[in-house]
Amino acid sequence: MAGLTHALVKAVANRKRSAHSALDENIETIKNWERASVHHRSPAERVSDEITRIAASGKMLVFHVGWFTFWVLANVGLIPGLKPFDPFPFQFLTMVVSLEAIFLSLFVLASQNRLTAQADKRSNLDLQIDLLAEREMTAVLRLLQDIARHLDVRPSLTSDQISDLVKQTDIETLTDRMEELADNALPAAEKHSKPASPAKEDDPRPATRGHRRSTPAGKPSGK
Repeated sequence: MAGLTHALVKAVANRKRSAHSALDENIETIKNWERASVHHRSPAERVSDEITRIAASGKMLVFHVGWFTFWVLANVGLIPGLKPFDPFPFQFLTMVVSLEAIFLSLFVLASQNRLTAQADKRSNLDLQIDLLAEREMTAVLRLLQDIARHLDVRPSLTSDQISDLVKQTDIETLTDRMEELADNALPAAEKHSKPASPAKEDDPRPATRGHRRSTPAGKPSGK
């Protein structure tokens, strides 16, 4: 009994060790892929990434706050001994900030383009892995079906369900079906998003024809 328990504990430990080794292997593969992506950047991409990283830091925020504060105070005459060099409305400061915003936007767009291309590569890799996994699962289902037929085992699923599962997925048909569903869902969403027509309100004007206005009790009607 003690030997059986020891064997079970050892088997569980080996399984955990293999799971951890597989996880570590996957993490190391992802790290290597990320390092290769960073290493193969062009010089322009490296400059764009570095400028974007610096511009998004807290130090740059503090620098701009200090810069603008000093510029405004110096040019409104609040700093003694310093003659204003860019009086209100601070045209030179406006030009400098505009140029900074233009160049910074270009650097950010270049960095974003690189990240978008990298994300597209990851999406394509995920799609390839999913397609391979789908083929492997289809092959496994076919093998299980053959084993069940050989052992004369009655499955809980019907023959139509099993046949549908063992079929290889047609990607083009699935894509066309998804686009068709998306096209059909768009008009339905627009139809539900239309505001309802306002209900007609009662006419507040008193009726004049066919009805006599009631008079208070005890007062003549005016005739």
